[in-house]
Amino acid sequence: MSAKGKEDSFRDFVLDQLPALGDIRCRAMFGGYGLYLGEDFFGIVYDGRLYFKTDGGTRGKYERSGMGPFAPSETQVLKNYFEVPGEVLEDAEELTAWAREAAARKGKGKPPAVPSGRGSRRRRP
Repeated sequence: MSAKGKEDSFRDFVLDQLPALGDIRCRAMFGGYGLYLGEDFFGIVYDGRLYFKTDGGTRGKYERSGMGPFAPSETQVLKNYFEVPGEVLEDAEELTAWAREAAARKGKGKPPAVPSGRGSRRRRP
């Protein structure tokens, strides 16, 4: 269930909150971790924060909670991935519901391309 490699207590906490999801996988990527439910990429664990995939139907509840989009650098903002509110993160049942909803969003499969900052080109999904 967890990604192999370096120890990351926040990543482990997130995974420990989501056992009811079932087939959850976590892969190291772009300085953080990508979360998958089956083959569907739905979340990002990065710098002690959790972000879920959103769309026009779900983004509002993140914004109403004061959460913003995933912005790994000043020039890179992924507007379809929003930070999960702390109160949701602390409630395993609620977090599982939000995770299922995120995994059901359009654009399943591939994770977003995030430049490494070393002259990488951004891949278009």
